[in-house]
Order: sequence, then structure tokens, then C-alpha cells
Amino acid sequence: MPPRAVSWLARPALLRTLLSHLRLTLRLIREPRVPVLTKALPLLAVFYVAFPVDFVPDVLPVIGQLDDLAILLTAVEIFLRWCPSDAVAHHRAALEQKRRYSAMPPTGVVVDAEWRRG
Repeated sequence: MPPRAVSWLARPALLRTLLSHLRLTLRLIREPRVPVLTKALPLLAVFYVAFPVDFVPDVLPVIGQLDDLAILLTAVEIFLRWCPSDAVAHHRAALEQKRRYSAMPPTGVVVDAEWRRG
């Protein structure tokens, strides 16, 4: 293995962070409070990686795969920023405590009213 690749693989904190972001993303995609358009972002990134047409062709060694990885990581970071902060905090805490997935409990006041035009 080239020395540069070994140096990246020797950083367990980086790999741990990437895996935790991916787990958090998968949980937030299932969360009902996250808007549908926000959920589309990581799915579009996965579609881009699977789609045969790329900005940088995969035929070029290493560079073709790096652009796919950059698109995925950027999409995950933007997705986490666009998600409601309370949902991110809830699921991040659940991951740290190794709890199974469950949607956030309802919060706030529900106003059930009837409106009639006079």
C-alpha cells in the first residue's frame, strides 16, 4: 500500500467521524420531522456515484474516485446542516447511547381549531 494511503487509514478518529456521520444521516433520513427535499440531498449524491456519467471520469486513477467521495461527504455535511437541529441532537445522543432508532417524540403545542368564514 502506498505510504499516503496508510497515513489516512492510520487516523481512527477520522474514520470514526465519517462512520458516525453516515449513521446519523441514515437515521435522519428515516426521521419524519426532516423535510422531504432535505432528505433528497444524500439520495441524489448516492445516485450521482451510481450514475455512469461523472464530472471527472472514473477511468482516471484515484481522481475519479476522489470526486465521488467528495460529492458524498459534501452532501452529508450539507444534509446535516439543513436538518432541524433538535432532530440532529436527538439522534446524535441516541447514537452515543447506542439506542435503537425511534422517531422523535412529538413536542410543542398542537392547535386544533376550526375556522369559519362569517
